[in-house]
Amino acid sequence: MSRLQVISKICVLLLMVTAGWGQVVPPASLVTIPTAGTLQRGEYEIEVLMETGGGVLGQLAIGVSDQFMLGMSYGVSEFIGSSKPSLNRITPEAQIKYRLIEEDFNRPAIALGLDTQGYGRFQEEEFSDTVFSTEVGVSDQITTTTYERYEIKAIGAYVVASKNWQVMGNLGSHLGICKNVWEADESDSDFNLFMGVDKDLTAEFSIFLEYNAALDDNDYSVEKLGDLTQLTFGKGRGYLNAGIRWHVAPALYMEVDFNDVLLNKGEVKYLNRELKVVFSNFF
Repeated sequence: MSRLQVISKICVLLLMVTAGWGQVVPPASLVTIPTAGTLQRGEYEIEVLMETGGGVLGQLAIGVSDQFMLGMSYGVSEFIGSSKPSLNRITPEAQIKYRLIEEDFNRPAIALGLDTQGYGRFQEEEFSDTVFSTEVGVSDQITTTTYERYEIKAIGAYVVASKNWQVMGNLGSHLGICKNVWEADESDSDFNLFMGVDKDLTAEFSIFLEYNAALDDNDYSVEKLGDLTQLTFGKGRGYLNAGIRWHVAPALYMEVDFNDVLLNKGEVKYLNRELKVVFSNFF
């Protein structure tokens, strides 16, 4: 192969990688984490997520502009099955996102947002613990802690950056930092990190891989909680999730998610499988 042919092939490859870098709009979210992508102006999405244990989580999102979107969500635990259904919370959860910086060749898109929606059952329990004091003349004390949180905490307020490349279809990478202050039980209110990638396989199928470090949910001891097996907390491994999305029609897609691959939540022994159905259109 001549040098000219080699140079020509390299140029073609570079064109394949860089073509369309400025026109790609990333998905607004992956499995559970947000990206810097937003809905277009006048676009709306209706999402139904069928969670483990028969739970159902519904969400409505609207693109106010090409950079700004609003959403609200509402969940019911054990909606499917023979157990008594229970509302996660009385009030709906909220999602707000504004893209501050658009993506170009040299920089990623950057968005600010708020997402109060956690995943799994909403837990409201009290845990009493005996504190043994070393002070002279001071007897043992009993402290009571109230837990009001989702099994997997909400992302909360966040900043996220997204960058896309054309490599035989779109390849997107996403990195964010977040903080949740209203589910900060046991003073576990650290800043959290999340990251993910999405890849188009064909015009109809795409795959996701994400990691939520859950740094704000890693200060619990299963032994300390004793027999409170109804509560689930992170073990410090973080949440590794994967998903495959199928665009059944232009306005409809289905997604199968494989959550908690590292078995971080509570006493689970198998990863969590969930199904998501999303309908989108324009006003």
